[in-house]
Amino acid sequence: MSDSTAPGDGGPTPVDGGPPPVDGGAPAADSGPRPADSGRPPADGSPSPAGRIAAGYAFSGPALDLGALLWDGTCLPQHQIRIPLSMLNRHGLVAGATGTGKTKTLQLIAEQLSAQGVPVFLADVKGDVSGVSAPGTPGEKVTARAREVGQEWEPAGCPTEFYALGGLGPGIPLRATVTSFGPVLMAKVLQLNRTQEQSLGLIFHYADSKGLELIDLKDLRAVVAFLVSDRGKAELKGIGGLSTATAGVILRALTAFEQQGAGAFFGEPEFDTSEFLRTAADGRGLVSVLELPAVQDRPQLFSTFLMWLLADLWGDLPEVGDLDRPKLVFFFDEAHLLFSGASKAFLESVTRTVRLIRSKGIGVFFVTQTPKDVPADVLAQLGNRVQHALRAFTPDDAKALRATVQTFPRSEYDLEELLTGLGTGEAVVTVLSEQGAPTPVAATRLRAPRSLMGPLDPAVLERAVKTSLLYPRYAEAVDRESAYERISAEQAAAEAAAEAAAAAEEAQEQADRQTAQRAGSAGRAAPERERSLAEQVVGSGIFRSLARSLGTQLGREISRSLFGTARRRR
Repeated sequence: MSDSTAPGDGGPTPVDGGPPPVDGGAPAADSGPRPADSGRPPADGSPSPAGRIAAGYAFSGPALDLGALLWDGTCLPQHQIRIPLSMLNRHGLVAGATGTGKTKTLQLIAEQLSAQGVPVFLADVKGDVSGVSAPGTPGEKVTARAREVGQEWEPAGCPTEFYALGGLGPGIPLRATVTSFGPVLMAKVLQLNRTQEQSLGLIFHYADSKGLELIDLKDLRAVVAFLVSDRGKAELKGIGGLSTATAGVILRALTAFEQQGAGAFFGEPEFDTSEFLRTAADGRGLVSVLELPAVQDRPQLFSTFLMWLLADLWGDLPEVGDLDRPKLVFFFDEAHLLFSGASKAFLESVTRTVRLIRSKGIGVFFVTQTPKDVPADVLAQLGNRVQHALRAFTPDDAKALRATVQTFPRSEYDLEELLTGLGTGEAVVTVLSEQGAPTPVAATRLRAPRSLMGPLDPAVLERAVKTSLLYPRYAEAVDRESAYERISAEQAAAEAAAEAAAAAEEAQEQADRQTAQRAGSAGRAAPERERSLAEQVVGSGIFRSLARSLGTQLGREISRSLFGTARRRR
């Protein structure tokens, strides 16, 4: 992280001509050939076309210097093209084909904003913006460009903090809770359809009403699984219910999402987006760079996460109206990825955020290849335009070119021809004046950034991250009790209670069986005792002796009766 001083480049540049007409004083784009113009006024004293254009950029207040006017193939350093600092919260668009210099334009604007005390947020998708923290390297190309555009070039870096989503890659980890991310953004990143998105909203509503905190993805999965379980199905009957099929889609999408490593992005400590609004000790604005090369193959994830950052700022900041300078300028790189396949609810959310966040003092610049990548309702909110070259190699390219030309005010240029002929580091510019009116369209050769135009050395980047005061606060993830733990504990308690009830029932059945067995044993014991006593009596010696005696006597009496030998009586 560099703390070297980066003062602004010069003040307002005087230009000739009076105030600009609203439409740039221009004929239609197909008005025919133009005379060559050196930038000097005609002999009759009227402003030259270049002078009329340049007059629209003669601002009285603080402004950022973009570069010098291009007219008829000539760079006119006496005519500077600028953006009023007070209009940076009216949002903007930086567009152009790959390799035309969009990233360097971001860097140029960012370092001047920092020098003016305005914090900046940059998304570094390709890993080549980290050099904004280090002074640039002098060279012949830089010297030649500075001379052409009338720039006093001196190397200077900006005070910078580096971030990474969930700690994947070099940077202070940025995390968000699932609850704060919300169902609309989550549906976008999970690629759910409208019905599934509505069901996801129902799940969030249920979790909120029951006090179930959705912090990480396992919390959300636990709630979904509970709501389609036997115990949970009744919970949503009154408000529509959750079908097993839809729950299955959501659970599969969450599983795939986690397999991409996205689980690290959701959790605590959640990042406080007010950290982006800080300034350095010397008064310069802090440049916050989100390093995204490690997740550039997951465009929907990082583009949606950027939208969360912006929405979180909008929700937390107070209304401030129009300020003399914005509180933060937010550059949304690869913006076409944000809107690709977006649902109606998501587009409405983005449009509302962009429209209302201006009054919070936040400026948003979308960076993409053509204006057609941005929905019309969002594009209508973007007052500042820096359009780099476009290519027209195919019929679709030609159609996109014509559509882009139609989004500009009437101009002194043949824009279709101009936009296909711009070189690297050149752009067509129109911004809002200090009165809020569009400035004339101006072809511009842009200034060279004063910071390093390339990636920072990895060792230097890692050292900047580890020495940041924010690193100890956000480096380690925290997993406290939330929906997953509560539902798991309730399920464990329910299972334990069920097991206890089953054990008690089994014990009761065992006791009943034992009682029945004892009752049956008692009924058999009495006859056995009687037989045992009779057997003892019969088997005794006295009983056998008596029986023999009685038997002998009885036998004699029977014999006498039978043979007539009865005992004589005395």
